[in-house]
Order: sequence, then C-alpha cells, then structure tokens
Amino acid sequence: MKEAQYYIEGVLQRNRLILARTITLIESSLPAHQEMARTIIDRLLPHTGKSYRLGITGVPGAGKSTFIEGFGTMLTELGHRVAVLAIDPSSSRSGGSILGDKTRMEKLAVNDRAFIRPSPSQGTLGGVARKTRETMLVCEAAGYDVIIVETVGVGQSETTVASMVDFFLVLMIAGAGDELQGIKKGVLEVADAIVINKADGDNILRAQMAQKDYQTALHLLMRFDPVWSPPVLTCSSVEMTGLQGIWQTIADHRAAHNTANLLEAKRREQSLDWMNFLLDEGLRQWFYGNPAIRSQLPGLRTEVAAGKLSPTAAADQLLDYLRKINDTGAKA
Repeated sequence: MKEAQYYIEGVLQRNRLILARTITLIESSLPAHQEMARTIIDRLLPHTGKSYRLGITGVPGAGKSTFIEGFGTMLTELGHRVAVLAIDPSSSRSGGSILGDKTRMEKLAVNDRAFIRPSPSQGTLGGVARKTRETMLVCEAAGYDVIIVETVGVGQSETTVASMVDFFLVLMIAGAGDELQGIKKGVLEVADAIVINKADGDNILRAQMAQKDYQTALHLLMRFDPVWSPPVLTCSSVEMTGLQGIWQTIADHRAAHNTANLLEAKRREQSLDWMNFLLDEGLRQWFYGNPAIRSQLPGLRTEVAAGKLSPTAAADQLLDYLRKINDTGAKA
C-alpha cells in the first residue's frame, strides 16, 4: 500500500516523472503490477472526469502529429494543460512501438504545460492501446484538462476511440485523389467534426472543394446525436490558421451536450462499455490460460489445418471440455 501511495501522491502533486512511472506500471502485464495499478486508479478516480477528452484520427499523410503539435501548443498558450496519448503501431515481433511521437512533436514535447506519452498498440483493434482509458484517467488526476488520443489511423476497426472520448475529430487532406474513397463510412458516422488540414498556399482552393464534398457526404448519413451536426472545417497546422475555430467548435459541442445533460450520460455508457470489453478480454485470457485447453489446442489446430476436423467441431470440443471442468469444480 505504501508503494501505491507513492504513485498516487506523485500524480496528484503533478510530478511528471512519477506520472510517467505510473503509466508504465499500468501498462505492465505483471500480475503484481496490475493489482497495484487497480488500487491506484480506484484511489485517483474521484480526481478525474473534468477534462476535454478528444480523439483524433486521420488518413495517412494527413499530418496528425503536426496538427496535434500546433493545436496543443495553441491550447497551452491559452492556459490549458495538454496530455497527448499517441498510439504507435506495434512491431509484430517485439511488440514495441515503430514510430516515435516525441521526435515528431519536438516543440510540444519540451512544453512544460504538455505531456506526451507514446504507447504501443500491441495489436489491439480500435487504434488504441489496451490501457489507454486508464492512462487517460491518470492524466486527468494529474491536472491535465485536455486529453488528446491520437489513433494509429483510419479504418473500420479504428473507431473504438470514439467510444472513449467526448469529441472525435477526423483529419483529412485535399488534393490526394478521390478524398471520399479515403475514409470509411463507419468513421464518418462517429465523427463530431471533419477537418481538412494543409489548407495553405496553392492547396486552399482544393481544401475548400473537399470541404463541400464532405459536407454533402455527412448530410447523407444517419446521425444519432440529437443536439449536434458535425461541421467540416479547414486549417493549416504549419501556418497555425483555423485552429482557434476548431477549439471553439469543440467548446460549442461540449456546451450543447452539457445543456442537454448528454455528456455525463455518454461517459457513464462508455464506462459500462469498457467494463464489458475488460470482461471479454479477461474471459479470453482465462480460457487460453487454462492448462487443459493449452494441452488440447495444438492437436486440434493440427487436425483443423489438415482438414480432418471442422473449425466448429474443434471449438465446440474445447468449450464442452471447459464446461465439464467447471461443472466438476462447482459440484466439488
């Protein structure tokens, strides 16, 4: 408990080094670390929930890191404290991050009012790391009032980030061919705003044309938000134009949802969704961690690959075996 208290007090005192160590502890897969992390998060929970939670995704080449650096710098100049949780693609061999966000956001990385945490996605669908939600809560407890989650990229499985933030922004660029083919319908359906980046120089006209195309596309989609229609905005991260308008849009979105009492309801629903996700993940780990399953699985996989056993029969056999073990344990 004393060790957990070290992390709790350090986070609440806004100690950046202890904050980084706390996140490392949360991301650890060691059982002892996971148990301590649960204690820390439970104790920090009353100090969370007051930040703007923003998710940012975009097509390759849209300039997500440049945008976040410019946007984050502007927010710090306005007096905000910004935490950027940048999710890197993971190496399929080592599981480590491929990219280095602190090198891609050099200016923001040395800003005293900003905190950048690159985390490997470790193959998790949804464009977020397994511990992104817990990391977000810890950053809130450390006094960061704007949390930005940068996802791996755009795709139908990347929209999981929308289920953990208040505002989901999709970053696009113009002049790269057929823009509407570069984004999935599922992403558009959960977007709270689309921003056309790199609207500068000779690209301004193309950005304005793309803006109209996306506005038309959004009108054709079914929206489930009763108080918000997603706008399409333009900006230049390099010239720092349009960024204040984006922040005002985010503030307007928050005000509309607060007035309609939708923000807290959304966050409660997100907490339940996360609990269900953790249950699914825990059951999966428990299943594959069972010694009897581990002993039978290689042989069944060999039979399925050889065409001697159907995938359905193999799965049923494993599940039935597990049910018998549980029934035996329950009777005992």
